[in-house]
Formats: sequence, structure tokens, C-alpha cells
Amino acid sequence: MNETAVGYKTVFMRLIHIPLLFLSLISYAQNSYPQDYFREPLDVPIILSGTFAELRSNHFHSGLDIKTQQRTGLKVMAAADGFVSRIKISHYGYGKALYVTHPNGYTTVYAHLQHFNPEIEAYVKKKQYEKESYEMEWFPGASELLLKQGDVIAYSGNSGGSGGPHLHFEIRDKEEHPINPMLFGIDVKDSLKPVVSSLYVYPIGDSSYVKKSNLKQKLRLIPIENGDYIAENIEAFGKIGFAVGTTDRQNLAANNNGVYKIESFLNGNKNFEIDFKKFSFDESSHINRLIDYEVYKTKRQRIQKLYNDQNPLSLFQSVLNDGYITVVDSTYSIYKVRITDFKNNDTWVTVNIKGQQSDAIEIVKPQTTPFYIYADQTTTLKEGNISVDIFQNTFYENLYLDFKVSNDTLFLGKDIVPLQKSVKINFDISKYSDEDKNKLYIAELVGYKNYPSYAYTKREGNTLFTLTKTLGKYALTTDNIKPTIKPINFKDGQWLSNFRFLKLEISDQLSGISNYRATVNGTWILMEYDYKTKTLTHDFNDGVITDTKNNLKVIVTDNVGNSSTFEAIFYRK
Repeated sequence: MNETAVGYKTVFMRLIHIPLLFLSLISYAQNSYPQDYFREPLDVPIILSGTFAELRSNHFHSGLDIKTQQRTGLKVMAAADGFVSRIKISHYGYGKALYVTHPNGYTTVYAHLQHFNPEIEAYVKKKQYEKESYEMEWFPGASELLLKQGDVIAYSGNSGGSGGPHLHFEIRDKEEHPINPMLFGIDVKDSLKPVVSSLYVYPIGDSSYVKKSNLKQKLRLIPIENGDYIAENIEAFGKIGFAVGTTDRQNLAANNNGVYKIESFLNGNKNFEIDFKKFSFDESSHINRLIDYEVYKTKRQRIQKLYNDQNPLSLFQSVLNDGYITVVDSTYSIYKVRITDFKNNDTWVTVNIKGQQSDAIEIVKPQTTPFYIYADQTTTLKEGNISVDIFQNTFYENLYLDFKVSNDTLFLGKDIVPLQKSVKINFDISKYSDEDKNKLYIAELVGYKNYPSYAYTKREGNTLFTLTKTLGKYALTTDNIKPTIKPINFKDGQWLSNFRFLKLEISDQLSGISNYRATVNGTWILMEYDYKTKTLTHDFNDGVITDTKNNLKVIVTDNVGNSSTFEAIFYRK
């Protein structure tokens, strides 16, 4: 070992044994939330499939996903006294959801429900039949649907965008900001340390580099016996930042969930902290700036940046120099990352950094295009019959954007850049016949096969437009195919006296289902649509079908107006 190497090792060993000043800084702030006010919403052990503020597609998870033993129909209890202040039923998102406001100012939310208790169910059905719509949102008065703590308010389900049976449970403050329910004493058994899957380092600016390159690099991680990690030693110069891929697990579940807090320290001094206690829905989309969006879109891994690059998130706490560090020539530093779960189990990652200035640097410049977008300006790009409106502050920073048009197809960069706002994509359809215009829609072309995925399309005169936060390929697409309607559990002319439900399958090949309407003997009946199973279901217990002979008529319309009609006769006593 030469003299330089010996000196390099000696300095690092000395730094490792410096009394770490940050040990006095890592204690949690006193919890000011009431600990005994809310009870758990289920009478089964609380096992989570999703944690609060977990990183999800385009948003932070706003509550706890509580496992329901792989089944539906568990009793859901009111977490405290209060009243039902909002009921929302939708095909997507939360599905069937209840909002309960409590005297202390907080609101609890219960989502993906199967159905409500008899009183609430009757209230909801009445509103649905008045509106002649399955989807509804209603805000009952403070004296209409009163609840006591522990009252059964609903039964757990799998409605809306749920990926499997569970209860989504939230606690929100007076400003409708979601707060981690575990801060209120909801207990989950957890003695496991968070796991680190990756660590990246980023040279920031033209004069910075790591390992003689100005490109971001993934660092090799070496796990050690106590569950912590040591990263490979790096030589760097200038301004750099780090990002970490990490998840947490609880004792009774195999799910990879989100962590509670991430901190970083340089030579014992804290320079970054983000905690996941509370956020606002308005800021949730900035998750795509927090993660390395390119890594997520290309490798399906969510890597969280440990620096604040003009991100307006309120989750950042103690941040020194925006979390960046500056490496000076001929210096030795220790960078540490601490990842903590709610139960204070923590995992450390250590990176030894040597400051080394060099002239032999690999410099890779960003790809340029004829279109340079200034983030603080409004820009319109146009070619042929396609134009794109980019509004002020759509992007977080200035960038070169790829913009090409080929016939009715738009190439608008790659989906590796996060957007703060939607861009508006416009197609001039004046060259099409009136008949063809009515069957056109805008589709995002996804995957290797450029599958046309319907983008919500609106028309103004001879212009079709869509708003999107996703770069990529878009094209005009024609849909002349009608939806299909098939009975599932009955046949035309059948007696259904002993049936509880009437079920049909509906689907659409291209633009997707827009709406449906079902009547019996000319009177509207409620049918619940589950897009995951493509089923329409009517519950005969609604009591609206009283005749013996019944003429069922179902009309289903897709997003460009193609419609299909299904008719059948059934009998009941």
C-alpha cells in the first residue's frame, strides 16, 4: 500500500470515530396528536398493505391500507363520535367512500367499501334513484346521519380503484390535509428495519463530477451484519446530491411499504430531512419531482432525491444548502443516510467521499433539439394540423423538448420528464367528413406496440384537444366499434324469482365506456358498474321491480358516442 493510500485510509478511520453530533438531533419531536380519541376502524389485527405517504403513481398515499384477511364484508366501525359529512360513490378512485367529521375537528375517511349500514344505504339509494345515477357525491347535514364511536357504518370491500380487498383509512385535519393515522395511536406491530435497494449520486452543474464523470451513477451497496449498508468509496469534486431507493416492512406482512423519515448527514451535521407525517392534496403531484422520474419510467424503481431541486413540497424539514453537498479537492468526508420507520427502526447507509479534482473528465452533454422551452414562459409548438400549448411553469426547469409531427401522430418527447401542469394537445380535424369527425378521439400510444389508450378528449368546432401531464406519443384514432353487452347469470325469458342479483358484462374495444342506462318496464333501475370485472349488477332488494313480467333494457355508450342496446324479458314473483 503506497503512502497516499495509507493516508486516505487513516483520514477515513479518524472521521468514522468522530463523536457524531447528529445523535442528539435524531429524537422525534413530541407527538401533539390525541392518542386515545380514535379507535381502530376494524375488529381484526391491523396489518397494512399500504402505509401513509407511500410513493404511488403521481401521488402520495393519503392513508393506511388495512388488510381484510383477503375477503370483503368485514364490519367497519366509526373511529369516534361524529356525523357523516360526505358520501362519494364512483366507478374509480375510492369507489364507495364515507367521510365522518368529529367534534375535535378531524375527519376520518373509509374507502373501497362494499356497502353501507342499513340507514346510510337507504339514504344513498334514495339519492341515487332521485338522480338516476350510480355515481354520486352528497354532503349530509350535521344532524342527518349521527354516529357513535364503534357504530358499524359500512362493510369492507374492493370497490373503485382497489387492487384487492382492503380498507383505506384516513384522518384529515380541518384544512382537509391527510395526516398519518399512526400519529393518533393506531398501532401496527413492526420490529423490522427498512431495506435499502439502491443509492445514486448526482453531479450538479457543468463543473461537478463523480468518478471522473458528470453523469449520475448507481453506487454499489455492501450490507453489513446489523442491517446497515456501506456504499463503495467515491472520488468527487464540486456540487453533488444523492438519492435512495428504500422500502419498509411490518412484522405480519410481506408488502414493501413506504418509510416514515429520511435524513442525511455530512461529517456529523444534518443537511437534509424529509418526513411523511402530513401533506396537502394540492402538492401530491410533486412526488414526480421528488423521485428520479426517469429511473421510475425506465426501470420502475422509485428513487427519492435527498436534495430539494426547486420542489415546493412541504414534506422537507431541516434542509441545509437544499441537501446538496460541495466536495472540495483534497478533502475527506463521510456522508450518512438514516432511514426510519414509524416504530423508530432505522437503517444507515455510509458513503466515504474523497475530494479529487481532475482534468481527465468524461463530459456528456444533454441532447439538444430545435425546441428549447423556458419554464417561466408560455410556448406554443405547431406543425401541420397539430399544436401543443405549454403553459408557464409546466416544467420545473428549462429543457430541450423533442417535437415532431407525422400525419396525425405527435411525438412529444419521452415520458421521462415530470410536469407540474398539463400541456394542451390540439388536433385540427377540419379535413375530415362530418361523419368521421364524430368518431375521432385522441389516444396516447403506449408500450412497444403503440397501443391506443383513450385520452380524455373534448371538441371545440373543428378542434379536438386533450390535457395531459404525460409526454410521449399521441395520435388521432377512429372508433367505429360499438360496446358489447352480455348477460352473465340469466337468459332471455328466464324466471328470476330466487335471484338476488341481475348481472351483465359490458366492454368496449377502443375508446372505453362513457356511460350506461338500465330500465325495467321503462323505469330506471340502479346498476353498479365494476370496471375491473366489466360487470353491471342490479340488486333486486332495492325493491323497485314489482311486476311479474319485466322488460329489461340496457344502453351502453362509449367515449365517442357509439352505443349498443340489450333487451331481454325476465319474470319474478
